Amino acid sequence: MELLNILNELEELIEESPKVPLSKRVMVDENKILDYIDRIRTTLPDEVRQAKLLIKEREKVINESRREAQQLLENAQRQIEKKANESEVVEMAQNKAKEIIQQAEKIAREIRLGARDYADEILQKMENDLSKLTKQIKAGREELQKMK
Repeated sequence: MELLNILNELEELIEESPKVPLSKRVMVDENKILDYIDRIRTTLPDEVRQAKLLIKEREKVINESRREAQQLLENAQRQIEKKANESEVVEMAQNKAKEIIQQAEKIAREIRLGARDYADEILQKMENDLSKLTKQIKAGREELQKMK
């Protein structure tokens, strides 16, 4: 992930920057920090697009599962009609078909929720990382302002 690489580089810049004597503060090149911020801004849309693609792929799997379940149901109904016309057999087959559909819908629901949770988790992590980075940058800039 490009965003994580940029954040690692930024962290490395901060760690390698000269320390201000008698403090825990460091002096960093403002242009370098601003360059990293620009790179993060350009990378974020890619990360968000990847999360959206993942959700789209999960939705595709859900739809395919529904189609397969529908096909299974249709096949089962055709076979039942061919093999027996007895009401008991037909009723049992219909119940089984309903169970298959319910199971497929349950699986589809679980996949959909899992995809949303995963995308939310990724976006939350990105938001937290960006928030930390913003705080570090703000603190660095405030420190630079104090030095003027």
